[in-house]
Amino acid sequence: MAKQPAQSFRDLAVWEKAHAVVLEVYKLTRRLPREELFGLVSQMRRSAVSVPANIAEGFKRKGKPDKARHMNIAQGSLEELRYYFIVCADVSYLPVDAIGDRLDEVARMLDSYTQKILDSRFCLLSSVFCLLI
Repeated sequence: MAKQPAQSFRDLAVWEKAHAVVLEVYKLTRRLPREELFGLVSQMRRSAVSVPANIAEGFKRKGKPDKARHMNIAQGSLEELRYYFIVCADVSYLPVDAIGDRLDEVARMLDSYTQKILDSRFCLLSSVFCLLI
């Protein structure tokens, strides 16, 4: 039995996981010193929010290249966020592995989703993916 196509970006598991990362980043950045409010806190939150936001925007794009481009932007924001966690660990603000596993999971899911978008076995029907049988 074929899986039902996603009707909304909210139906995507990768979006759900990326959104959960955003919530965790907001929680973790509350621990950072007040002096980082306009530095690391702002940058970490911005890059975290960019991941699910680009997944959502890409979901509604019509062409495969445009959809894939938004997923690539999400991947870039995810890596930017990963770097901020490295900085936080290096200056002893947060543990080294604060959310590394969750970032890895979202990265894998984004890679897979992007490949599925570009895979010729998939088609687009008004922004909904379907498997050609």
